[in-house]
Amino acid sequence: MISMDILIKKGTIYDGSLKEPFTGDLAITDEKIEAVGEDLGQEAGKIIDAEGLIVCPGFVDIHSHSDYYLLINPHAHSKIMQGVTTEIGGNCGFSAAPVAGEMLQERIRTVGVELGLDLKRQSTQEYFSRLENQGISLNYGAFAGHNTLRGTVMGFADREPTDNELRLMKEEAEKAVREGALGLSTGLIYPPSCFADVEELVELCRAVSGSGAVFSCHIRSEGDGLIEALKEVITVSEKTGVPLQVSHLKTSGRENWPKLDQAFQVIEEAAARGVNITCDRYPYTAGNTGLAAILPYWAVEGNTDERLARLREGPHREKILRELSQANASENHWEQVMISRVSTEGNTELEGLTLSEAAALRGQPPEQLVVDLFLQEEGKVEVIMFSMSEDNLRRILAKPYVMIASDAGARTHTGPLSRGKPHPRSFATFVRALARYAGDEGVMDLKEAICKSTSMPCDKMGITDRGRLVPGCWADVVVFDPERLSDTATFKDPVKYPPGIEYVIVNGSITVEKGEHTEARAGKVLRRSG
Repeated sequence: MISMDILIKKGTIYDGSLKEPFTGDLAITDEKIEAVGEDLGQEAGKIIDAEGLIVCPGFVDIHSHSDYYLLINPHAHSKIMQGVTTEIGGNCGFSAAPVAGEMLQERIRTVGVELGLDLKRQSTQEYFSRLENQGISLNYGAFAGHNTLRGTVMGFADREPTDNELRLMKEEAEKAVREGALGLSTGLIYPPSCFADVEELVELCRAVSGSGAVFSCHIRSEGDGLIEALKEVITVSEKTGVPLQVSHLKTSGRENWPKLDQAFQVIEEAAARGVNITCDRYPYTAGNTGLAAILPYWAVEGNTDERLARLREGPHREKILRELSQANASENHWEQVMISRVSTEGNTELEGLTLSEAAALRGQPPEQLVVDLFLQEEGKVEVIMFSMSEDNLRRILAKPYVMIASDAGARTHTGPLSRGKPHPRSFATFVRALARYAGDEGVMDLKEAICKSTSMPCDKMGITDRGRLVPGCWADVVVFDPERLSDTATFKDPVKYPPGIEYVIVNGSITVEKGEHTEARAGKVLRRSG
């Protein structure tokens, strides 16, 4: 007879692979899965009756942004409550470590003030230790961010690094991986990484090649320059041998929707040449970013004070207004951008409004509203951009090399992480993928959707002991009711936890029980080994 801490009985078990599900039991002892099979007994510290329910590995969010959020909300409510047991942070080039210099000063002014955090210079090891000392409800690994490294070493300048600056960036990247970072990420649409060329990326990836590190990329363009941007990061992977993860694959802007077949061709031809390339995608047709992404690249060079001064100055301001008007001349462009969150009370009335609606409310042209709002909020404005095709989304999710990911941080229902109207993907990404796209629409079958959310991201990140329900793996488990599972979070009312997630177990500890967070903090920091 097996001695068990937790016994899950008579569930429909999806083990994280593409194998057909089966009805059986799952036994957990000392944080790990001890056995999976039929009729494992009737004695355990805790018995969960899962008859009629689905039992699967905890979801692994390979593209997350909870880096600072976990420091003020270690319970990670919006992720745990949708079944996420592991997050990979430090994406899009932005990581909480290693950070110092001008980048640290920017983080203190923005993130530190907004979230009430005491931010100091910190290495990857120091950041990981900070998470471990406070405890977290889910498992967490992170990339070292190229934007963070560049800003730390050379600030926000639009230029090539000197030989010494490049050497310092490479040393910091290599040290971060040595201290456990899972690889290097970049956000080539954001400053200061948007000022980097392909050779800089190659040099940084060479510094971490051979370590098992992964290169995660928010590519330089997801619209007009999509194909060229894909080829750029594929070139980096080919030259260095570092596995490539293309972040939130999309075709942004109606005029770019027809490029999807060519994008697939570029990706699949690279894979045929031996490039280790995979992608991820959130199951929505709207993205979430900062208002700065709307401004011309030259306008966002430098630190916050330099950007704000540029927006105030007569000649620069007029040029920015002119370029915004010309670049966004389509009739309904401003109707497709919604103000998600601001930082001052005076502008909260704009949250949930499109830029067209907000401009009409304020009685000014949309481009002027953008500039004035950026100034008033000192750049701390988030927007949701409705720019993608539903048909393309279905085709992307169906590809066998595309995983499910949120591209969002862990939010909650109280405090600063509940403010504004965050993208509903923070609360419902994985539920939406399973209930809508695998369930209602049949874009993929359920075992494939679960695989894309569990074992696939673990395999990509070199995490060998999670993402599957097999003996010896860490006991990260979700038990959900397929009849009740639904994504109730919407763009207008996003702060909602999904029904149907009955139990979430993290490292053998029950963290959601009958749909309620237990406040357990059994998560572990996942470091790159070897």
